[in-house]
Amino acid sequence: MSTPHLKNTNYHCKSREARYFSSEGSPLKPKKRLGQVFLKKKSFLQKIIQATEIKPNDLILEIGPGTGVLTAAILQTGAKVIAIEKDPRLVKFLENRFKNTPNLQIIQGDIRDILNPKQLSCHSRISGNLKDYKVVGNIPYYLTSHLIQLLLELKHQPKVIVFMVQKEVAQRIVAQPPQMNLLTVSVQFYAQPKIICFVPKSAFWPQPKVDSAIIKLSPRSFPQEQKDQFFKIIKAGFSHPRKLLISNLSQNLKMSKKQLQEIFFKLNLPLNIRAQNLTLKDWLNLTNFLFA
Repeated sequence: MSTPHLKNTNYHCKSREARYFSSEGSPLKPKKRLGQVFLKKKSFLQKIIQATEIKPNDLILEIGPGTGVLTAAILQTGAKVIAIEKDPRLVKFLENRFKNTPNLQIIQGDIRDILNPKQLSCHSRISGNLKDYKVVGNIPYYLTSHLIQLLLELKHQPKVIVFMVQKEVAQRIVAQPPQMNLLTVSVQFYAQPKIICFVPKSAFWPQPKVDSAIIKLSPRSFPQEQKDQFFKIIKAGFSHPRKLLISNLSQNLKMSKKQLQEIFFKLNLPLNIRAQNLTLKDWLNLTNFLFA
């Protein structure tokens, strides 16, 4: 797919770094407590847009737009953007930067609350009304696992999710045996993950301590009953990662080891196998047998 050319904009400020962090002449310093780091190398914007396969009139939910560098690039494709920003300073900056932009809706709030249908705010209903949409974002590292879980468990899943995340987290998400863990299996159950590219820490300001990665998640759907069964099994299996899988399942599912041994033999699983050595397919087969 061809990537739209990113035109030059007039959203420049005085200095090299300050051009991203200035509002009406007052510098905006990134807040460390919010995990704010901002992408300054535009070459990676095209990789995000290409991975998301953004087309004119697509609906894009952008999480953590910051100063709007990615927002501007998305808008140039002709897509519609709902940008969720927690920092009120940056919301004001975005509103000034994108005045009279009809394809952009800027919402101040915590994305975790907005995606939570139990919240009473008017913005929390957005997640229930979103359909046929895609998600992008350069998200704080501390938020990655929880946010991915929230998005993939929505009634109306996004068509695709493309995030900038910590390199180590991206590698864990796409891991295969014997490096599987609860996060890995959970994400792979809900979506097909793929690392698009790695992004050096020098591409951000302020520079973080670790490198990042652009990761693409292509969601898939399962019946709710199967989801509940699957997660009951994997949580039991990973309850004590150093123990044998059969011991964890026996203890947490209140099943005899003899029953489990019969199932393991049918699935051709070694009796001394540990949870990190099972593939996603192994977990699905195990779930089907245990709940047959």
